[in-house]
Amino acid sequence: MEWILEMDGQFLLWLRGIFAHPLMDQIMIFISALGDGGFLWIALGVLFLLMGWKHKIWRKRGLLLLFSLAANALVCNLLLKPLVNRIRPYDLLGYDILIPPVGDASFPSGHTSASFAAATALYAIDKRWGTAAYVFAALMGFSRLYLGVHFPTDVLAGAAIGVFMAKAVQRVFRIDGTQSI
Repeated sequence: MEWILEMDGQFLLWLRGIFAHPLMDQIMIFISALGDGGFLWIALGVLFLLMGWKHKIWRKRGLLLLFSLAANALVCNLLLKPLVNRIRPYDLLGYDILIPPVGDASFPSGHTSASFAAATALYAIDKRWGTAAYVFAALMGFSRLYLGVHFPTDVLAGAAIGVFMAKAVQRVFRIDGTQSI
């Protein structure tokens, strides 16, 4: 386990050394802030539900997105983060970060996990939207690395959990986002 932590730390320091630039700082802070609390994705899900008053298919799409986010939050934030309780990289490696310190554990990345859960749900609704959302989700994960608040394995695990939880919601509720109710 120690070698994973060592590789994570070395990669993170290398990444920060390669990409560090004041303009990138601002871009990554902005991207990361879009994922705070999952509000971007929640707002989109609520918008879909509101659109469902007029067109029933949007209700199902909104439910798919919101259930995916909820299931992901339960597993990622309420189960795994407290269970694993991994220290944040800036605390372990002792470097300054560009955003306020984060109050919860590092593993897995909740921002990344929520973004990949949303992207997977959106991909089930429309492949073009989903592809764009996957690009954004990857940028979200990169921003968390760039800002030094997550290790690479936190981000990779977050991405995998997000995809898995959204697919599980699709199967359990038989929601694919494309059929009307």
